[in-house]
Amino acid sequence: MTAHILFSAHASRWDQYEAPLKEALDNAGLDYVLATEMPPDEVDYIVYAPNSDVQDFTPFTRLKAVLNLWAGVEDVVGNATLKAPLARMVDEEGLTQGMVEWVTGHVLRHHLGMDAHIVNPDHKWEPVAPPLAPERPVTILGMGALGRACARALRGLGFPVTGWSRSEKRVANVRCVHGDEGLAQALRGAQIVVLLLPATPETENILNASSLSLLAPGAVVINPGRGPLIDDDALWQALDSGQVGHATLDVFRVEPLPKDHGFWSHPKITISPHIASETRPASASRVIAENIRRGEAGLPFLHLVDRDAGY
Repeated sequence: MTAHILFSAHASRWDQYEAPLKEALDNAGLDYVLATEMPPDEVDYIVYAPNSDVQDFTPFTRLKAVLNLWAGVEDVVGNATLKAPLARMVDEEGLTQGMVEWVTGHVLRHHLGMDAHIVNPDHKWEPVAPPLAPERPVTILGMGALGRACARALRGLGFPVTGWSRSEKRVANVRCVHGDEGLAQALRGAQIVVLLLPATPETENILNASSLSLLAPGAVVINPGRGPLIDDDALWQALDSGQVGHATLDVFRVEPLPKDHGFWSHPKITISPHIASETRPASASRVIAENIRRGEAGLPFLHLVDRDAGY
């Protein structure tokens, strides 16, 4: 049978994905039609970005699955018109590798105190060596695919890593805790905290005045996860008091971050424009093609979203 695949994302994405998607589908041995427009009642699969024009899935009467181009699904998981399975993007070659590189780079940056040497207008000569990695406890909130990969990379460098998740997880050589009690254990005394949680009602403002007070004085907060994970006012107050020494933020409640937002000028905040990890068309296309191959073969889809959990 021919699989009818609708690509539903921003027009610029089609230019990036058309060739690698066709190559991946061909390599998977699939008979398919791939297009940006087709009658809804002919569509079997939607390769999807939540900011696309498709918001009502009701007309797609034979839809087998929606294959998200993004790791985050908070903008589609609650769509009541979507009855078909929803798969999020899990791409170890591209998206996961990119996140590991970004997180590791910024953890090392703060661990080594590189900013003091890079930005040194007074030409101060202060030969103070940083501690070694085993002396710098790092906590990762979120132990999904991205969190686990980052935890393994940081452990490989010698950092003692604690991983927190809502439900129990196990990662070799990583102290894993979960639930409300585990959250306090994970944050207490942490010198660097990395946020890699999904955005759900349960995770909103997970870093707030109370939880920030558990960190080691002068701790660093690194957020490449989702903007709503942090109570912005509480973070600001913690930075001003010195409880948090620096915050490196890649994601925000409003994006692009407004030019007049106070975060831009705060001396203890580093802003990056949501670039910590990006879906790479070539490797992501292979993930999508494999899920379509599985769907056509009657096999279970990979990376399905738990609608109740929201991720």
